[in-house]
Amino acid sequence: MRVVAVSNDPVRLSFLAALLADGGIESLLLDRHASAIEGSIGAIPCRLVVAPADERQALRLLREAGEA
Repeated sequence: MRVVAVSNDPVRLSFLAALLADGGIESLLLDRHASAIEGSIGAIPCRLVVAPADERQALRLLREAGEA
């Protein structure tokens, strides 16, 4: 898996995942539970990842949306 975004903002991560899904790219959110358990102080950000084969297209989509 390749990391395409890192954030503590659940709304932004949801938006990015939806943006990728609209482009036909499946993504996965990692560290969501660890981030919530630590009390949302920002010590453990969540990672949005995609398959290695989708990385280039995912980064292009995020760049075009002004998110990368």
